[in-house]
Amino acid sequence: MPESPHSVRPYTSLRNLEIQRVRRIGARRRVGGIVVFDAPGEEGPPGVAVTAGRKVGGAVLRNRAKRRMREAVARAPIRPGHAYVLVASPEVVDAPFEELAAWVKEAVDVEDDR
Repeated sequence: MPESPHSVRPYTSLRNLEIQRVRRIGARRRVGGIVVFDAPGEEGPPGVAVTAGRKVGGAVLRNRAKRRMREAVARAPIRPGHAYVLVASPEVVDAPFEELAAWVKEAVDVEDDR
């Protein structure tokens, strides 16, 4: 069976303590239907966490939102040495994938000289 082009993630998953640290000290901004927290991380591949709260909907909708955001993150150029927490809003579920991918790309593609 041929391998998917996205079978190897270009990032590592953040653990709970790392998510809390990024949310506490990271820069917060909203891009489209996504809220992103960005903080310096460890050397090496970037760390990413994707979350969706109950405002997004039931479990099925939350899981759909997270799957769509993870796929968009896998396609976006992410800076190494950073940690990101992406929080979905209800808009993520129904937005066209191209629009969602543009939101994610813009969210993780901010210059260091803010």
